[in-house]
Amino acid sequence: MDDLSGERARLMELSQQNGASLASLSAMIGRNPSYLQQFVRKGSPRKLEEQDRRKLAEFFGVPETELGASEAGIKDISYGAAPAATTSRGQWVDVPRLDVGASAGPGALPDAEVPFDAFRFSARWLREQGLEGAKLSAITVEGDSMEPLLRDGDEILVDRAPRAFRDGVHVVRLGDTVMVKRVASQGAGRFALLSQNLAYPPVDVAAEDLEIIGRVVWKGGRI
Repeated sequence: MDDLSGERARLMELSQQNGASLASLSAMIGRNPSYLQQFVRKGSPRKLEEQDRRKLAEFFGVPETELGASEAGIKDISYGAAPAATTSRGQWVDVPRLDVGASAGPGALPDAEVPFDAFRFSARWLREQGLEGAKLSAITVEGDSMEPLLRDGDEILVDRAPRAFRDGVHVVRLGDTVMVKRVASQGAGRFALLSQNLAYPPVDVAAEDLEIIGRVVWKGGRI
């Protein structure tokens, strides 16, 4: 494999920073799963097509020039106005919305983790919340076991960065099920999965049976 340079290196960097695989990004722009892998690793195609480049730039919140567009080309397309994606670099952080439901009820099987959209957050706000450097993604709550804290249809930000565990609301995987629960350490290698809705009893699990995907750090939903 040759050394990466230019827009190929930048695309790889952006995908890693946002926790989005090249396969999922390929799917997002309507391409086969290996399309961007071939572009990054082998330089085939040599340049991203205009519509693909624009979708990726909008998703990452960066200027199209970082992904191989010329300044002149952008001005022609936008009739001289800067496109929405050309915000000041470092001012905004785009968090991918994943096509994954985290059950807050009896359980749900996860879909493929493919970004279909993004939330844009102020980088300053993230710093103020202590989330600078967090590896964030947004998923949807399903079910009622975390009501009234989290309601069916709410979207939650999950920090997937490796951190020392502390009790709190987490997204976890138990077997084939992805859930959002309040997780409390029980000691001796065991955890309790707790619901806000008292109709759901606590679940006691062994640490080796539980994967803690990330901590829930924000929620959003309709009033």
